[in-house]
This record gives sequence, structure tokens and C-alpha cells, in this order.
Amino acid sequence: MSLPPGFLDELRTRTSLTQVVGRKVMWDQRKSNQGKGDMWAPCPFHHEKTASFHVDDRKGYYYCFGCHAKGDAISFVKETENVEFMEAIRILADEAGMKIPERDPQAQQKADRRTQLAEIMEMAVQHFRLMLKSGAGNTAREYLKNKRGLDETAWDRWNIGFAPEGWQGLWDQLIGRGVAPDLIIAAGLAKPSNRGGKPYDTFRNRIMFPIRDARGRCIAFGGRAMDPDDNAKYLNSPETELFDKGRSLYNHGPAREAAGKGQALIVAEGYMDVIALAEGGFGASVAPLGTAVTENQLQLLWRIADEPIIALDGDTAGLRAAMRVIDLALPQLEAGKSLRFAIMPDGKDPDDLIKSKGRAAVQKVLDQAMPMVQLLWQREIEGKVFDSPERKAALDKSLKEKILLIKDPSIRKHYGQAINDMRWQLFRPQRGGGAGQRKGKWNARPVVVTKTKVSMLAASEGAVEHRLREAVVLAVALVTPEILDSFEYAIEGMECLDPENAMIRDVLLRYANSPDPRAEVEMALGLEAVENLLRHPYVAITPAVRHPGDVDIARLTLSEELAKLKTERGLSAEIAEAEEDLLGVADEAVTWRLGQAAEARNNAIRSRQEDNAEYEVGDNGAPIDKDERAALNALTDNIDFSRGGKPRRG
Repeated sequence: MSLPPGFLDELRTRTSLTQVVGRKVMWDQRKSNQGKGDMWAPCPFHHEKTASFHVDDRKGYYYCFGCHAKGDAISFVKETENVEFMEAIRILADEAGMKIPERDPQAQQKADRRTQLAEIMEMAVQHFRLMLKSGAGNTAREYLKNKRGLDETAWDRWNIGFAPEGWQGLWDQLIGRGVAPDLIIAAGLAKPSNRGGKPYDTFRNRIMFPIRDARGRCIAFGGRAMDPDDNAKYLNSPETELFDKGRSLYNHGPAREAAGKGQALIVAEGYMDVIALAEGGFGASVAPLGTAVTENQLQLLWRIADEPIIALDGDTAGLRAAMRVIDLALPQLEAGKSLRFAIMPDGKDPDDLIKSKGRAAVQKVLDQAMPMVQLLWQREIEGKVFDSPERKAALDKSLKEKILLIKDPSIRKHYGQAINDMRWQLFRPQRGGGAGQRKGKWNARPVVVTKTKVSMLAASEGAVEHRLREAVVLAVALVTPEILDSFEYAIEGMECLDPENAMIRDVLLRYANSPDPRAEVEMALGLEAVENLLRHPYVAITPAVRHPGDVDIARLTLSEELAKLKTERGLSAEIAEAEEDLLGVADEAVTWRLGQAAEARNNAIRSRQEDNAEYEVGDNGAPIDKDERAALNALTDNIDFSRGGKPRRG
């Protein structure tokens, strides 16, 4: 079966040789340069220990300096999979999402036709360039010089031209050079007349930008209208046998070469942005062609660089475009493949910024490009208020839905952790006295050396009780983290009088959604901090702590302890306010309030007595579980110490 050469060219363009070979080899990371597509590994075709097998991803070829094996992605699949040529084509085409053309006896004729179309496009390039330098191009030349800051050298470098006014200027020129009318129309340079007249030029009174494929062939044009009242400011060629705008990038070939030399790949919105960036020293700049970035364009970008920078205008339209790219990219993320976003300031585009403030200003914006997860977070919280559990839950739901779009489980996990960190920053602002915080920011893994706790005897009775209750709440949450979803909001609002408890609470909540919150707390604050909390006598005897993982007991314990903490906090506040009022003139309202406060205190005391009913105080002052004391008494009653500790006779 014969295949059109154009199909094989596109298959090679859309196939990453590094990915194909990477399934069979282990890359030598010291010798390889992934950013330049320069990869080395032990040869898969002969046994060796050194990395003599070289892959040039940009050129699409491999070569072994040991056994001299060489070829492209097709030959590699043939050799390693032991398949015929057409089977190798099918394997690669399936991976690239391409359909193999049906058997076509006129394949060579079609290939010749594409070659003819490419030649006609080059003829059009030369015609438009000539028109720019003619008298018809005066206005266009002034625009390029004065408005865009491009001199004649830049026009030549970018093959910029001009399509004058008139209906058949290019048509007549090409017909005069012997080009067939159907080829002119097939190239997208002219359109048939609906009135039966002579076909007319697609581009009129426009500055012309040739669009080239990765191999440098002109496949289409973009035209910028000179008439401000024109319906379309920018107009692209229609899709043709040469041009698929969803699979093409403006400045693809030169940008790939510049990125291979170490420059950051920048994705701008339009031709002039790309030209301005490249002229300013950012040669690895590309642009989609009149549409939002497509899935195929995203794959092309990742073949050039692992982390392209999307440079967008700082206006609403630019931000909307960024959000569309995020939604497109999430399902396609792979390890090492992502995007960063550089938002231009003050609604400027890259062209405006580089002309007004120079290259350094653009570089500064690029250096501050934010990772995709940060922009995703910003979209979900922008202009919203999260002052209720329901609104926070809605945020969590929205973010989880986005994260679930990521297919790679490892990336999905790291996105979830990053979202947790940003959620913690939003809902838990800096608290005074907490270690690990500096200028309102939390150090990701603060190392805290836990010291001996401040003696609770030095505090008032109420403060001691409060600290004990908060310690129980935190301990139960640590040993049974399954309940955190239900009590996260209440624990967040819990006032911690003990600074160490406050640290544990903050870190625990920060990693509440992680697989093992206790391990995260131990890593952040040190194992001793958690052990000190769990070993405290009052905490250690709590049933929910003695039975970790018992969700029912844990829920009951947290419900009671948090309710009592809330009651005590309200009681203290009410008494404090009443005391202030008593400094003035006492009236019946103050008396009533004090009566209510006293009743609340009595309820709290009754609750405390109910708590203590399960325990006794030993001779050494330590609390002892009554059930355990009863079991111990029964055992000792059955022992005859006069007979050396043997059981009593019935």
C-alpha cells in the first residue's frame, strides 16, 4: 500500500521520537538534555553499559555510535516491535490520533499537487513583498514603521507583504505566470464569485504575514486590515490541503530551534506579539492562528518545550483565554509536562509592553509566570466570599471536579496537595505566636523543636480546663482522622490557648485532606509534639484516644468537647461584658444576664461531673478508669497472697 508523502511527513511531525524510544530505554540523565531534545541511553539493539545511543528529537532521528543503528520513529517501531512497515505506521498513527488514508493509486499525484500548492504560496509571498515596497504600500509601510516599530530589515526577515486594494491583483499576477485557476483557489488565495464572474482575491488592503509549517513551507497567510472599519481586523487563509489552523503554529520552525538552544517557549496571541517578542530577543515565541489553543496545538507546544509560558493580555478577554487553556490542558497533563501563565500588566499585550518598557519589563513578567494550579485556584476564588460552610463546600466541590479531570494519578495527587495549601492560606490567616509563620506565610515544612509544656498549674482553673479540652479534640482528630470532614469547620473556629495546640491545629487542618494527616503533622512539627499531646494523662484516658479508629466514639467525644468549649467561651465573654456594665449603673438587665451566665456555668459544671463519673482519682493523683479499677479489684480479690499469690480455693 502506498501512502502520500504528506501523510508520512505529518506523522513524523506529530510523533515524539523521545517518547517512542523512551518506552524501550532508560535515559542517561547526566548526559541527556531534554529541553533541547538531545537524549542519550544504552542502545536497545545491542548489549552495552554505556550510553552510546543518541536521539535527536528535533530532527526525528536516532543513531547508535556502537552498533551504528539509525533511523526514525517508524524504523524504531519496526525493529523493536518486529513488525512490518505498515504495522509500524498503524501503531504510530493510532498514538498520534491520525487516520491512515485509504489505498490511493493516485498518491503520487496528490503529493505532486501539494508540492504545486506550496510553490504557488511562495509565489504569493514574493508578490505581496513586492507590493509592500511599491507605491501601493505607502500607508502599510508607515504603519509598520511608526505604529509597530518595524524597519525594512524586519519586513524581510518575516517576509511581511501587502495585498493592495482591488479584486483581482494577485489573481491576475498568478494567471499571468501560468498558474491554473483551480490551484489558486485550492491554495486559498482566491474565492469563486457567487455571481458567475471572475474569482476574486481572498486578501485585499491588508498587511500580509506568511504562515509556515515546521519545515518552513508557506502554507497560509494572515492578513491585518488597513481599513479600521473592516469587519475582520485579522483574516486567516481558509483551511486547505496544506493548512489546518488547529494543527499549526505561527513561527513554529524558528521557535523550535530557539527553544532547543535554551530559550523559554512563549505562546502569545497574535502575529505582531510574536514578531515583537522575537525582535526583542525572545525567539522561541509562537501564536495560535485566530482561535483558542487547540488540543493538537498543545501537543505541538509540549513537543517543543516541557513547560511553555502562555503570555496573555491582562484584560478580561486574555484571562478568559487562559482559563480555556487550563480546561483543555488538565486532562492531558503528564509528568514533566505543564504550562505557566504570564499575565501582562495594565491590559497591555506583549507588543505594547516591549515597546513601552523594553525587554527587561517583559522578562520580569515571564520570570513571575505562575504555575497552572495557581491560576486555576485564582479563577475559582476570584470575586467570591467564603463566609459560610456551604460556600466553602461549593469551592471544594468545584476544585475537586477540576482535579479529577487529570488522568495521571501522581499529578492529581500533587494538584490536590497544592490546592490544600492554598486553601489553608485563604481560610487560616496568620495567627499570632504560631511558629512556622513568617510575614503571613507558612513555611511548607517548618521544623519545630518541642519543648516541655508550660505548666498548666500556672494558669487559672478555667484556662487549664480549656487547654485540656482543646488537647482532647486535637488528639481524637489525630488518631481518627476519618471524622475531620465533619468537624473541620468547628475545629477551625476553636480558640487554642496553648500555643503548641494552636500549631497542631493549624497543621492538622492544613493537611486534613491528605491520606495521613497525623504523619503530616509529625513531619511538620516533629514526632515529639504529637507524642507529648497523646501521652498527657487527661488525654490518654479518653476512650476515643484509647480506641483509635473508632469513628462512633470519636464523633461523640468531639461533639461533646467542642460544645463545652463553645459554652465556656460564651460564658466567659458574657461575664466579662457584665463586669464592664457593673462599672456603670446596675439595672435589671445586668442582673438577668448574670443569672443566665450563672446557669450556663452550672450546666458546664454538671457536664464536667458527668465526665468525671467514669473515672476515679488514684493515690498518686492520676485519674483511673472505673471499669479498669473494678476489673483489677476483682482479680486481686481472687488471689490468696498468703499462699504465694495462688488463686483462692473455691
